[in-house]
Amino acid sequence: MQQNLSYTQSPIFWMDPRLNPPLPSQVNILPPPPFPDFRRKRRKDGTCTYLLIIFLLVSLALFGVGIGTYKIMELQKEMDHFRQTSSDPSVSPSWAKLIGLAPSQQKESRLAAHLTAKQGTSLPLTWEETIGRAFTSGVRYKNRGLVVNQTGLYFLYSSVYFRGASCRSTAFLSHTVYKKSKRYPGELKLMENRENQYCDANSNWGRHSYLGALFNLTSDDTLYVNVSDINLISFEESKTFFGLYKL
Repeated sequence: MQQNLSYTQSPIFWMDPRLNPPLPSQVNILPPPPFPDFRRKRRKDGTCTYLLIIFLLVSLALFGVGIGTYKIMELQKEMDHFRQTSSDPSVSPSWAKLIGLAPSQQKESRLAAHLTAKQGTSLPLTWEETIGRAFTSGVRYKNRGLVVNQTGLYFLYSSVYFRGASCRSTAFLSHTVYKKSKRYPGELKLMENRENQYCDANSNWGRHSYLGALFNLTSDDTLYVNVSDINLISFEESKTFFGLYKL
């Protein structure tokens, strides 16, 4: 009996990994684009705005200071010019005409005097009336005093500078302005400055005394300046002077 040796064989498949690569285990997903931070941009824009405002304010302040300085300088020039013209008798009439004063007002504006210190050895103090800054206009200087020619309200002033190389502990300084009048005898004290303990022993020292006030003066009143010790007076015209002007 012949045996049938044929049988069914299952097909065998061979897989080559080089032909089909394996699938990736994970898929790389790109993150979404970042969302813009508008708060940071807004903060940055706000800082720029603040800086611009500060810059404008500083520029405006500097501009105002510049304008103010310019105006002050112009005003100072005008005041210097006015002082020069008002103290110069040859210029005062033309200046009064320029600003439109009436003749009576022009005459009253010249009632003034400024006297400067003059070397002397006795009291009351002696004054210079014509040299340097000194002048008299509508007021007379006679026998060491200023004589008022017209009754009215005057501003009276006096400056005295004391100095020395040593100090006496019991000494004092006094500076007095007084007047004499035909209406009553004697002297009438108008202003006085008195100072004790004005210096330290064995050292150079200096003290300035200034007096000034308004007084109603009468025609022919005569004004004088007296001090405690004439040997302590500095006779520089910028430190010791005496004057008045009618308001």
